[in-house]
Amino acid sequence: MMTPEAKLTTLGNAFASKEGVPLPHGEGLQFEFPGGCLDLTRHLIDADVMTTLLEHSEAKQLCATRDAMFAGERINTSEDRAVLHVALRGGIQHPIEVDGEDPVGYATKQLDRMLDFADAVRNGKIQASSGVRFTDVINIGIGGSDLGPRMAVEALRASASGPKVHFVANVDGHDFELVTRELDPKTTLCLVASKTFTTLETMMNARTARAWIAEAVGDDQVGAHFAALSTNAEAVQAFGIHPDRMFGFRDWVGGRFSMWSPIGLSLACAIGSEGFRELLAGAAAMDQHFAKAPVAQNAPMLLGLLGYWCRVHLGFAGHAVIPYDRRLGRLPAYLQQADMESNGKRVSASGEPLTGPTGALVFGEPGTDAQHAFFQWLHQGT
Repeated sequence: MMTPEAKLTTLGNAFASKEGVPLPHGEGLQFEFPGGCLDLTRHLIDADVMTTLLEHSEAKQLCATRDAMFAGERINTSEDRAVLHVALRGGIQHPIEVDGEDPVGYATKQLDRMLDFADAVRNGKIQASSGVRFTDVINIGIGGSDLGPRMAVEALRASASGPKVHFVANVDGHDFELVTRELDPKTTLCLVASKTFTTLETMMNARTARAWIAEAVGDDQVGAHFAALSTNAEAVQAFGIHPDRMFGFRDWVGGRFSMWSPIGLSLACAIGSEGFRELLAGAAAMDQHFAKAPVAQNAPMLLGLLGYWCRVHLGFAGHAVIPYDRRLGRLPAYLQQADMESNGKRVSASGEPLTGPTGALVFGEPGTDAQHAFFQWLHQGT
């Protein structure tokens, strides 16, 4: 009997010799999910492909792995860790325990501390060393400590009502200089986003920021202008930041999924605790959809299966993300890291060398810009 994988190979070879016929609209590939609608009718698939992809998901125990993740099992086998970013946003609705601790309870406590701090910055209860309100916040991070918050702050800028939020990630000195050129160090709060407080690029920029602040307010007042998104209390204190201004998260939060943890403090400073909790509620609604919807109607699972079909069996090496809402201009970069860092592996979960592709090249720009840039090559290039 032919396995689902073998069937997909046969179907992929057949599609390679023709353009493919998208499923009709009535075949169940248009449906709503929390916060949106998913239309997959233009994918190069037919009913046989869809059926076989669903069979493949069963053969690979996709649902069982998802359930293990929500249960707090250590599905990150290479690092022997649980994967529980869903705990940050209320996506887990049953008691679980990881390393003798309730992860939801821990996440909730850190969230409350972080949001109390953000609101205090916004309303002036937490002030600069001179006793005035902070006018600006700089998030100093890299990778997941930068891409997620930066994307969300840009997307929600119209809803922002707090201090202006800026981001520094590049160790090229021009990045820090250009961001701070118009800022007053005496009214600027710097957030150092590094779980270990040792990330090379982040700490280099943090030391630059410290010198910039110290020159304006004096070295003994620097701590009033900093907060740390970290778990390394010793290093944070050595830098001059009081432990009350340190907000941590456990190792079951991967960097590329950390925006809903204290790494999102810059966003919370921009939109406030109420706005941040609305963001969490939206994520939790999608988590529950992912946890409970059948595979054939499960937006994340279907997108994953179709991504696998397009890359492995149709040979499509690229995956373009083209947002037409200008506010989502940073979404391609955020998804690029989430997808490519996750799938950038050369061995399987069991440590065996892989012989096929593990993912696509994710790229993109806002649609109206992209139409006058790389669309020409995509549509007519050879």
